[in-house]
Amino acid sequence: MNRTKLFLLSLFSSILLSLPWFQQFSGIILIIAFVPLLFIEDYLYETCSKNKSIIFYGYAALTIGLWNIFTTYWVYNAALVGVIAAVIVNTFVLTTTIWLAHFTKRKTNKNFGNFALLVYWIGFEYLYLNAEISWPWLNLGNGLAKDIKLIQWYEYTGTLGGTLWILLLNLIAFGILKKYLKLKSIKQILPNSLLFLKVLIIPIIISIYLFNNYVEKGKEYNIAVIQPNIDPYNDKFGGMTHYEQLNIIMNLADSISDENTDYVVGPETALDNYIWVNDLNKNYSIQTIKNFVKNRPRINFVVGLDAYYQYSPEEKLSSTVRKMHNTDIYYDIYNSSIQIDTSKLLPTYHKSKLVVGVEKMPYPRLFQLLEKVILDLGGTTGSRGTQEYRGTFKHTTDETRIAPVICYESIYGEYVTEYIRNGANLIFVITNDGWWGNTTGYKQHLNYSQLRAIETRRSIARSANTGISAFINQKGEILNRTEWWVPDAIKNTLKANTEYTFYVRYGDYIGRIASFFAILAILYTLVQVVISKKIFLKKNK
Repeated sequence: MNRTKLFLLSLFSSILLSLPWFQQFSGIILIIAFVPLLFIEDYLYETCSKNKSIIFYGYAALTIGLWNIFTTYWVYNAALVGVIAAVIVNTFVLTTTIWLAHFTKRKTNKNFGNFALLVYWIGFEYLYLNAEISWPWLNLGNGLAKDIKLIQWYEYTGTLGGTLWILLLNLIAFGILKKYLKLKSIKQILPNSLLFLKVLIIPIIISIYLFNNYVEKGKEYNIAVIQPNIDPYNDKFGGMTHYEQLNIIMNLADSISDENTDYVVGPETALDNYIWVNDLNKNYSIQTIKNFVKNRPRINFVVGLDAYYQYSPEEKLSSTVRKMHNTDIYYDIYNSSIQIDTSKLLPTYHKSKLVVGVEKMPYPRLFQLLEKVILDLGGTTGSRGTQEYRGTFKHTTDETRIAPVICYESIYGEYVTEYIRNGANLIFVITNDGWWGNTTGYKQHLNYSQLRAIETRRSIARSANTGISAFINQKGEILNRTEWWVPDAIKNTLKANTEYTFYVRYGDYIGRIASFFAILAILYTLVQVVISKKIFLKKNK
């Protein structure tokens, strides 16, 4: 196999991997997306005496790098350095993961190498979901987000179950195609072909059954979602006054709500006129909304805000703390959400899965000096504060609670289950997707909310500043939605489920199991390397 063929196979895999992240294509393409790259890997394995393993690293890096560029290029709208960093880091870690499986295969055998690919890749995705530097946007299970009728079993496995399914099917498909090209016999590939069909069809049949027979559960609530469509670049932090922005929000809320409305949901950072958590009641925006709900006492108004917290002299300072110029005042800035209703309470939740390089610098004490050159989409520099607890907001008249999931947090499955275990019966996703422009980015982000609905069997109200705002039922279906880049308000009825799915109870157990076996596989590989060196030295004495 010459270099041209190897290059074309690598390119073909990158295209197949990329297509599912575009709205026109099904994620099912992923079940064969790795096959061309696996042919490269197999060729270099079979010719290992003359081809070093690092050669495979190069071809894998080409595939993974192009895949990242094709699917997440839109990050450049916010920061060119962001997309460069995301592509470089993601390419490096994913390439290293798949190369490590190839290296393990060389030091052990084919079957163990295939097993290593499964546990290394899934183990890495699990690590990426929980690491300080985290960008799991392209985790394979996410690629099936548009195919909700085929992945209802995510309520048992989460997206890592989708990753396992995709990798298994790729390995089986590669084995079938390789054997056929070698033997040119349909009869010889029948057993593996039947295995492929079983692994493919059985989960799909289960999913379609679940989809057709699932009955939504819970008490009904009338919910209104507003989409103010305030340009985050030209208007949000300077082009429009806080009062003008608030007027847009309140006019939309007034236009869509009535005496039967239980919730009004507004987008991320909708309120940003220096709101201090220490004294919320004195803020003009908070008071305006309180007056609004006073005249509509049934409404619970949930909205995003830029929040500030001032530390008292005796309080322990966080690693993200800031100091006011020429004072002894220390404070934190949060990307938060708040519920405003007729009660005296003003519960807030602070976003805690922050975008690396945008809302936070990883390992803040180590990289504190670099924060000054990092773009902060909230209009300030430095890392934002977080909280440990996944807070939920209680309804004013009953025990129903909502999960105030803020933007980037909605791509973390197990993270969202923490809200559910803390009592959330509905999920409100508040976001501002205008940063990415009219690209595939905001569409992908909407699809990921559908995954969270299936995993948790929680209905979702999604408010996006510039679109797409939507209502999603417990099966992941979009009930109604807005268009991109238009001011709008929509309403619907959602049910507040109280039951836990298997995935809510046990989270990313597939990732934990894979990580355990990945560690064992690495240790076994190292043992084989040591044994091989001893044998080599003994032969050459």
